[in-house]
Amino acid sequence: MKWNEVHTILSRRIGVNTLVFLVALALASAGNLRFWSVFVQAAGGLSVARLPLLAGSFAIVALFFHALLTLASFRRTVKPALIAAVLTASAASWFITEYGIVIDRTLIQSVFETDIHEAAELLNWRLVLFVALSGGLPSLLIARMEIRFPAGARGLAHRAGIVAASLTLAALLLLMLFKSLAPTVREHRELRYLLTPTNVIQATSSYARTSWSTPVAIAALGRDAVRGSRWTGQRRRTVSVIVVGETARAANFSMNGYARETNPRLAREAGLINFTKVQSCGTATAVSVPCVFSVLGRTRYDDAKARTQEGLLDVLSHAGFEVVWRDNNSGCKGVCDRVTFTDLSAPASGNTHCRDEECYDEGLLDGLPELIRRSSKDLVIVLHQKGSHGPAYAKRYPAGFGRFGPVCDTGNLEHCSREAIVAAYDNTILYTDYFLAQTIDMLREMARDDGIDTTMLYFSDHGESLGEGNMYLHGAPYFFAPDEQTHVPMMLWMSDGFADRFRIDPACLQARRDQVLSHDNVFHSVLGMLDIDTAVLNPKLDLFHACVRNG
Repeated sequence: MKWNEVHTILSRRIGVNTLVFLVALALASAGNLRFWSVFVQAAGGLSVARLPLLAGSFAIVALFFHALLTLASFRRTVKPALIAAVLTASAASWFITEYGIVIDRTLIQSVFETDIHEAAELLNWRLVLFVALSGGLPSLLIARMEIRFPAGARGLAHRAGIVAASLTLAALLLLMLFKSLAPTVREHRELRYLLTPTNVIQATSSYARTSWSTPVAIAALGRDAVRGSRWTGQRRRTVSVIVVGETARAANFSMNGYARETNPRLAREAGLINFTKVQSCGTATAVSVPCVFSVLGRTRYDDAKARTQEGLLDVLSHAGFEVVWRDNNSGCKGVCDRVTFTDLSAPASGNTHCRDEECYDEGLLDGLPELIRRSSKDLVIVLHQKGSHGPAYAKRYPAGFGRFGPVCDTGNLEHCSREAIVAAYDNTILYTDYFLAQTIDMLREMARDDGIDTTMLYFSDHGESLGEGNMYLHGAPYFFAPDEQTHVPMMLWMSDGFADRFRIDPACLQARRDQVLSHDNVFHSVLGMLDIDTAVLNPKLDLFHACVRNG
């Protein structure tokens, strides 16, 4: 076919209503293959008896898209609107199909707030080729078409009639099918996060409303915080290190029964308490990190509330602690806005444990003993790991930690077997084991050589799917998130001096290791561990409350 013939095809005149109808059909069908796959399963499978329900459901979606796109079918808006819808559907379909994810506000928040290098790991030539073919070519066709528009008031009335007719017919079909359709939609709420491009529009709109809302004053929290009686007469300083892990799931920790030895060093740490049944507050960093440091708890957590209220680190500051956040991730999501923050996620930051643009978690310990010795105050130090962040798991650890293999050494998970993906992930856990053991060694030495009472609390922000149920990565809406994304590791280590100082019974805590816990316990347990008296402390959520020996 010669170029002039192609040009002729692309330049053909077409009525705006016809074009909108064709695009609506394309979006409802080819643009939502994953949605229909899940819907058919949820509705009871493909059978002759189910055909009226399936056909009617497709018609409802197509009619809804038709009405929505018709609202934008004006001379200056129709091409941008149709092209945006096609490209959005194409890109969203790729990620939904390739990684088994769904698109909600949390995912959009993660996209906007993640590190640019992490985001780049999701980009590859297959994505570009897919979007170019399924989104770019149709967009080019739309851009080159000469579109006929009905004129004046007649055209406006015609569009209004189309919108009304489409919505009315969709509503009638919905009423006819409601008895069969309602249970499917009610029991499978994930379907709304799979329907493209409305899922992207809804999620982006929700994120924008939250992010661009008018700033308000930060509400005070725990301004009454004071140190309790266990501080009386004490002269030794305290250093409490809180390690916030990234994307570590409890299932792949050998200390929790995993077959591979991913915790060789931690398993030998005397006095380390491993809590085996801990649930995360969310399935993405953008939710879990602010949630775990807020007083709200998972069921009451709201991003807007958390952003406008002080949190755990503020309460510790009110009680006279020097609080420091050291980051090898994509920031603290507002949690550390009012404390000292150090970014160690790039070579230019002074992190000496980097390869190219990838900086390893060991860099969080660079200069930390010196920082502790320079301070004259009691310290709470948060170390925010890069941890096991995917999809390029093999980038998260130095070469010496590639014990398990063969590994998936690319962020393009479709090129790798599930076994190779899991092997690379397990190596990240092995490196986290080393990093945590190094942190404990440092704190143990400071307790011995510098006369400081030290402790370390570790927990991961959320888990990760590694192909179970054809799901990968994380970020699934919590109400149907798999256990792999919500069951996280949590560990505690205390120097003998720290346990004695605060009269904490390690055997009592060890006995609670298999108790069902969650991120909700962290806020109150840190305050309880450090004997901070404040009205915001809930003893029922304080792990240490029942394990403090009487004077």
